Amino acid sequence: MNLLPSGICFYLSVAVCWLTTEVDASWWYMGTLGSQVMCDNIPVMQAIGFGMKNWISECQHQFQNHRWNCYTVARDHNLFGRLLLRSSREVAFVYAISSAGVVYTLARACSRGELDSCSCDPTKKGSSQDAKGSFDWGGCSDHVDYAVRFSQAFVDAKERKERDARALMNLHNNQAGRKAVRRFMTLECKCHGVSGSCSIRTCWLAMADFQRTGDHLRKRYNNAVQVAVNQYGTGFTAMHTNFKRPSKNDLVYFEDSPDYCIRDHESGSMGTGGRVCNRTSRGVDSCEVMCCGRGYDTSQASRTTKCECKFHWCCAVHCRDCHQQVDVHTCKSQT
Repeated sequence: MNLLPSGICFYLSVAVCWLTTEVDASWWYMGTLGSQVMCDNIPVMQAIGFGMKNWISECQHQFQNHRWNCYTVARDHNLFGRLLLRSSREVAFVYAISSAGVVYTLARACSRGELDSCSCDPTKKGSSQDAKGSFDWGGCSDHVDYAVRFSQAFVDAKERKERDARALMNLHNNQAGRKAVRRFMTLECKCHGVSGSCSIRTCWLAMADFQRTGDHLRKRYNNAVQVAVNQYGTGFTAMHTNFKRPSKNDLVYFEDSPDYCIRDHESGSMGTGGRVCNRTSRGVDSCEVMCCGRGYDTSQASRTTKCECKFHWCCAVHCRDCHQQVDVHTCKSQT
């Protein structure tokens, strides 16, 4: 029996995730679930809280050298501030990678025995075969099916209730994120037999490193499809006739991205003022591109690196700490 009032239970669930991460902001997903779901799944919510910083870190890694760098807003009503009010391709990526992050985090927590509600994938039993021959299921296969089901109930809850155009967009991108995790599951095996003959194999299904999911979704971001809702309100059509109809793996969006060059509270853009740029680059991290033609300031900073490393038998490498002054270029703010 749930003896906690629904309001107290909701804030307790939020507090659990708040206290278990280093991200100083609440997660917008917390407002999408009924309090009963959260009260019954506080260990799961805690695991998701731990996993938040991982997918946020991956998002920031993917966009570290771009005008929009997946920045988060401390102490706002959600991690990404007013950016989420738009239906841009950046928001499409955020929903996809966060949904993927929930699946990845929960599946790993299941495999590690951190949750009472799940463990290894119970369907991977007995024998099977692949291109190399037959094998026995063993080890601990990541229970992605459980993680996907919970993600659908957790991440999709608000969208399934509202069912407007934006909800359809979010549902599509959430699903694309979940499919990206499945895409990189691999069969890992251990050989048994005389002298390593591998006459018997024990195998399990494992998720790849989350960065592979991030890399894949970044490519999907680059090729995201701008869409409009079809006349029945059930799906999408491409906004432009020369664009392809989006597949289930594509990211979709409605609105053009805001101008990330300038700081604009209404659009959620933080601008590029103060961002570090590369003076010698000709890519998107160059001072010309990053600073949007405003110019940049140059300052000096002290950096410590390992140098004069020598190998000592056996078996250590000893290095000196070398200090050097380097130029740091940062974009000027808009006037």
